[in-house]
Amino acid sequence: MPHNDWLLGRDRRDEAAERIYAAAADLISRLGYEAFSIEALAARVHCSPATIYRHAGGKAAIRDAVAGIQATRILQAVREAIKDLTGPDRVVTATIVALRRMHADPLVHLVQPMQLAPGSEWLTTSPVVNGFAAEMLGEDDPDPLATQWLIRVFLALWCWPLKDPAAERLIVERFLGPSCMNSHEARSAT
Repeated sequence: MPHNDWLLGRDRRDEAAERIYAAAADLISRLGYEAFSIEALAARVHCSPATIYRHAGGKAAIRDAVAGIQATRILQAVREAIKDLTGPDRVVTATIVALRRMHADPLVHLVQPMQLAPGSEWLTTSPVVNGFAAEMLGEDDPDPLATQWLIRVFLALWCWPLKDPAAERLIVERFLGPSCMNSHEARSAT
């Protein structure tokens, strides 16, 4: 049962987790994910590693939570940009807005060093990431192959961006948008 702290006015456990995630985000953005450790995080928030594990879990759980928090912020901007769009325009706009937000995000260190690391499949299998991709596609029952295609192309564009934003947009418009929609049409035809 949550216990509201009389000083904070809210649940202490939630407050502790938020402080831990904020400090973790800062450490990851400065050090990179590989150099990030529970011990450094504990020192940063002035507690023991056991307290970190109790309130936020281990390194992977913290990574997932921090990525989810950052993704939610980015997704809010994407949702606003695509609210009235459908089809390829929706996928193209969602991809470009998300890419621009992510390129500007200091937590780029969370994923990029892990792109070739064993166990980095967490991004492509994450229910949160798959949910975001399905939302970008704008389908209630998205094709799992189209969702994976969108995630993988998006990650490639994020990890290896084109220097020219106009060229990047043209690639997304010409190849990604239509390919995601063609997959939906092909699935509907069968």
